Amino acid sequence: MSDPQQNAAAAAPAPAPKQSNGKRRRLMTLIVLVIIIAAVAYGLYYFLIARFHETTDDAYVNGNVVQITPQVTGTVISVNADDTQTVKIGDPLVSLDPADSKVALDSAEANLSQTVRQVRTFFVNNNQYEAQIALRRSDLSRAQDDLKRRMQVAQTGAVSQEEISHARDAVRGAQAALDAAEQELASNRSLTANTTIVDHPNVLAAAAKVRDSYINYARNTLPAPVTGYVAKRSVQVGQRVAPGNPLMAIVPLNGVWVDANFKEVQLKHMRIGQPVELTADLYGSSVGYHGKVIGFSAGTGSAFSLLPAQNATGNWIKVVQRLPVRIQLDPKELEQHPLRIGLSMDVDVTIKDEQGGNLGAAPNTVYQTNVFDNYGAQADQEIARIIQQNAGTGAGSQGAPSASSSTHGKSAAKSASVAKLM
Repeated sequence: MSDPQQNAAAAAPAPAPKQSNGKRRRLMTLIVLVIIIAAVAYGLYYFLIARFHETTDDAYVNGNVVQITPQVTGTVISVNADDTQTVKIGDPLVSLDPADSKVALDSAEANLSQTVRQVRTFFVNNNQYEAQIALRRSDLSRAQDDLKRRMQVAQTGAVSQEEISHARDAVRGAQAALDAAEQELASNRSLTANTTIVDHPNVLAAAAKVRDSYINYARNTLPAPVTGYVAKRSVQVGQRVAPGNPLMAIVPLNGVWVDANFKEVQLKHMRIGQPVELTADLYGSSVGYHGKVIGFSAGTGSAFSLLPAQNATGNWIKVVQRLPVRIQLDPKELEQHPLRIGLSMDVDVTIKDEQGGNLGAAPNTVYQTNVFDNYGAQADQEIARIIQQNAGTGAGSQGAPSASSSTHGKSAAKSASVAKLM
């Protein structure tokens, strides 16, 4: 009898597994509900937000690296900037020995002074030849009058035929002297016609040599073409440099941009003008940047590599390519948190608005400097000073035709009257 009682007592705790199974079912149900809710939440997040964003951490800061190279050959006598220093546009960076170019400039200026004086003589000779023509015309008129008088009394026998012949020879000689003087004036006027001392071809040629020598002399000082930070300085004092040798570089950090390398499958809905949010590893996620897409590269990174992939050889493994996308940053944010070339960035492009264009709509960018424009202006000022110093007062107006420009016509009329007398 004890055995049945013991078996009943042992069977009494049996309902406990049923309670644990119920808890397990409730827990599994809760987990399934959580998974379903998470899946629904992710689905809503993807369809409402995530599918309109393309992200990458393969992005780096890029910018212009302005090379400083000489335009003339020379020996470096001073270096006025070093790595990590900032320079402003127009600041002298490197100076070359100007001795040789100064000699060439002095020679060109002396040649210009001599040329201006020679051309000034051309204009003065016009007046001299005009006076000579007036004198020869007076001699011709006197010879013609003498011949008239002798011809009038020749019938009376008071004048011999020999004397009349001498009078005719005197008229011919005076006419020849007048013609020679007119030819000399015409020849000299061909050197001064339709021009002034300032615009004379000889003066312009000499001025061009002065301008060339002056510019070469000014190029012995290398100015900073942009404002930025000095990098990669390799020039040393005493170094002999030639045109094209890189001496240093200037990096304008106020105009940097980001090149984000997106996978080709991420570019389907990406357009120019779409907004971008960025963070830099330098500052962390606490500092954000805002920008916009401004252009796409014309080829992938592998296409422009030093050794492009030769996929046609047969040894081919498909690799997802990446295309550089240029992103413009907000200048105000750059000013508050400067970036350096080569820093890593995290990029998030919002692709919801697809109204922008692709390659054809990329805006054109112009980079230019005006630090070299002063060379030509200074050379022109030096040329004007030399011309004014050697041309004399009012020399520029001496190229205008004078009132005696009709002397050739008057001489022709005189020659006709002489022919009638003879």
